[in-house]
Amino acid sequence: MERIAEITGNIEIEDLVRILPDSVAYLMENGIRCLRCGEPIWGTLETASKEKGFSDEQIDKFVEDLNKLYTGGTI
Repeated sequence: MERIAEITGNIEIEDLVRILPDSVAYLMENGIRCLRCGEPIWGTLETASKEKGFSDEQIDKFVEDLNKLYTGGTI
């Protein structure tokens, strides 16, 4: 599995799911459905979040939480 330095809002959803499979459940719990529900989302995390009506502050929180998951931490 490839490693990246950190997750940013510019990460493609497809790449995010590949490097952090747990991101699918996290995103679904936070109102961004991807893959499992039949509503595939393409583009970046930031774009997908904005399309769902999330603010920049909420997107920053998603990025922070996903980085914690990515490095083995808890949120």
